[in-house]
Amino acid sequence: MPDAMVVFCPNANSYRRFLPGFFAPTAADWGINNRAVALRVPPSGHADARIEHRVAGADANPYLVTAAVLAGMHHGLKAGLDPGPAAGSEAPGTGAALPDRWEGALAAFKASAVLPAYLGEEYCRTFHDARRWECDQHHAHVPRLDYDWYLRTV
Repeated sequence: MPDAMVVFCPNANSYRRFLPGFFAPTAADWGINNRAVALRVPPSGHADARIEHRVAGADANPYLVTAAVLAGMHHGLKAGLDPGPAAGSEAPGTGAALPDRWEGALAAFKASAVLPAYLGEEYCRTFHDARRWECDQHHAHVPRLDYDWYLRTV
């Protein structure tokens, strides 16, 4: 899940919701009826049991999100990975930390050994390079806020 964070949150603005108390996940964890975890199992019966993937934002490509989620599920099942215990009620669990900034998500995606096996090495390289360029362009722009906060204090 940390490797795919840049797929789930594809731009700088995507990370603004990952703050304490916003019920946005900060770790690759799961829980039953817990809105603070990455994978939530809502109360349901056997006929309508499901999971909610709470990491991806509305700005993510739903097809890429689906591909990354299915890749993660398949990898976990194939490798026999243990998801660990469920997180407590409305508290985050103890899973792997999710990148909380665009740069960290790009680094995790680039270092991933899992996603290229599912999405293809060329696709992953191209996706990373395009997002890296966009990230660099974003940081090259000096926003009005920087002028307002710092120009008079220097």
